[in-house]
Amino acid sequence: MADFHQEPQITTLHGLHEAFDADHYLTRLECKLEAHAKQDHMCLLLPSLFSEISNGDVLDRIVERIAEVRYLRSIVVALGGAPEEQQFREAQAYFGRLARSDCLVRVVWVDGPRVQGLLSELGERGIPTGQQGKGQSVWVTLGYLFARAEANTIALHDCDIVTYDRTMLGRLIEPVANPNNAFQFCKGYYARISPSERSMKGRVTRLFVTPFVDTLSRVMCNQGLPELQRFFEYHRGFKYPLAGEFCFTSDLARGLNIAYDWGLEVATLSQVYDQLTRRQVAQIDLAANYEHKHQELSPDDTSKGLHRMVVDIAKFYLTYMRSHGVPLDDAYVDMLLHTYYQTALTYVRKYSYDADVNDLSYDLYQEEAAAGHFRGFLWDAWMQTKGPQEAKLIPSWNRVAYSFPLVYERLLEAVEADHVSA
Repeated sequence: MADFHQEPQITTLHGLHEAFDADHYLTRLECKLEAHAKQDHMCLLLPSLFSEISNGDVLDRIVERIAEVRYLRSIVVALGGAPEEQQFREAQAYFGRLARSDCLVRVVWVDGPRVQGLLSELGERGIPTGQQGKGQSVWVTLGYLFARAEANTIALHDCDIVTYDRTMLGRLIEPVANPNNAFQFCKGYYARISPSERSMKGRVTRLFVTPFVDTLSRVMCNQGLPELQRFFEYHRGFKYPLAGEFCFTSDLARGLNIAYDWGLEVATLSQVYDQLTRRQVAQIDLAANYEHKHQELSPDDTSKGLHRMVVDIAKFYLTYMRSHGVPLDDAYVDMLLHTYYQTALTYVRKYSYDADVNDLSYDLYQEEAAAGHFRGFLWDAWMQTKGPQEAKLIPSWNRVAYSFPLVYERLLEAVEADHVSA
């Protein structure tokens, strides 16, 4: 069961309901959300690869659970990895079962010629739209939602959650949808334990992001940089910063730049830091455990697996520091990576104690080896980010609409034309 600990900068909403009857709690939660839905248009945005549909065991369960809720007013799928029209049609048929008279369902064919044509036109106008991937798909689909001008509250989660249930969805949305709250952004968190292996997962969060942000916070404090110290303390306050589950208001979302690499989650947290006060930000315990697909370490290939993930995340943080007045050079980054590594080893030892008392399998050597690899990946990130590099961010829709006032109309036409023609 969760504790009562509150982070200094953000509100933590714990899973205290786990002490009581789960069915009764879910009934009351959904009753509240259905009441909120009378004044609040709640939308669920699902970034999905076509491969997740064609291998549908996990996604089948997610769709079945979503079909049981009655408070959503729209469900929009950001479909990626589907260059063929037949794939788009299959996705439409697959997600079409979610449609109801009071709930709009749309699949945004990001790889389709109409949307890609519009992205090309934006590029010709000097508006960057990133590269194909989750970040770009989410950005395009948010634009479609803004073009419809209906959604007030937008929730987003991945489509590979093995342990998905309706409580997870309801808890993700309720803090932002509740009119009695001031929250405009809510981030999910959870434990990551493999039931079959009886072991801890989430290596990038546990062994890289948490100790690295800890390191950066302490270094900024020692060097008399209080604004950057607060920034990294804010990131450190999130229990699972790489969680793909969050909920925000459409007003906030319109003003966010969206990262189109593996830095999407930490870049979003940074954008929220710049846009909101801390009292408008929360994190919520979504589940007693969370299971999804795992990435390979890929120590010899910077373009794949955890190697690419760590590099992209580290590049974002390094670029952020440079853009806020920290003069990075080889010696400085060398200091950071060695300080990070010592911090990570401390965390490894703490995780081993946690695993031992909970009767989990824990390979101390492999954990330390992973931290050693991440130290090397941090240097790879520095090598890639030298020079006049910027964070890989797509401009906010507020900025795009200012530069190209017809963009919402054009995007709405493209998505609706795809829907009708298919």
